[in-house]
Amino acid sequence: MKQHGRLVLSLLSMGVILSVSAMMAQDAPTKTLVINGKTVDAAVVQVEGRSYVDIEGLVQSLGGSVTFEQNQIALTIPGPPPPAAPQSEPSDKSMSKEFQQIAVFTLAEMREWRGAIGSVVTSGMPVAGTWSQDYHDHVEADLMHATLAASTDPDRQALQLLQNEYALLSDWADKVLGERKALNAARNIDPNSLQNDQALAKISKCSQFLSSMVVSGTFSDDSSCH
Repeated sequence: MKQHGRLVLSLLSMGVILSVSAMMAQDAPTKTLVINGKTVDAAVVQVEGRSYVDIEGLVQSLGGSVTFEQNQIALTIPGPPPPAAPQSEPSDKSMSKEFQQIAVFTLAEMREWRGAIGSVVTSGMPVAGTWSQDYHDHVEADLMHATLAASTDPDRQALQLLQNEYALLSDWADKVLGERKALNAARNIDPNSLQNDQALAKISKCSQFLSSMVVSGTFSDDSSCH
C-alpha cells in the first residue's frame, strides 16, 4: 500500500514538472535568428537562460537538409559559393572596336575586287570600263579611314598588314587585267590559270588570316601578309 502511494506521488510530481516545463516553453519569448546579416526562418526560444533553435527551420533556411536517425541527427549544410574568378585584364594586343569595324569592311571590299577580277578571267569577258579602278579607289579610301581610326599599337600593326594585302592585291589586279588586255594566251585560254596563280593563292591566304584575326580582336601576324 505504501509502495502504491509512493508511485502515485511520483507520477503526480512528474506531471507537475512537465506542465511547468510546457508553460515555461510557451511563455518564453521567441527571437529572430540572424546569420551573417541575413534573417533566417528559424524560431529561437529562450528557456531558463538557454537559447534553443528550430533545427529543421534553420537547415532549410540555409539550403541544407536534416535527417533524424535512431542515435543521431545528421545535418547537411552547403558550403559558401566559390569566389568569383578575377576578371582578366584586357590583352595588350587588343584592337579598338572602331578600327575592327573599318578593317572588316575594308577586307570585304578587297574580296569583292578580287572576285570581280576572277570572274573576268574565268568567263572570258573583255576588260572594259573603270570598275577595277573604282574598287582600287574605294579600298584606298577605306584604308585612309582605318589609318585615322587606328588608336592603339595593335591597330597600327594590323593596319600595316591590311596595307600589305592591298599592295599585293593591287599589283595582282594590274598584272591580270594587263594580260587580259594584251590577249595573253596563258591568262585567256588556260582554264586553270587562277588555280595555278601563286600570287592569288598568297593574297587569298592573307585575306583569310586577316579576317579571322580582325574578328578575334587580338593582333597576330602571318607570313602570307608580307
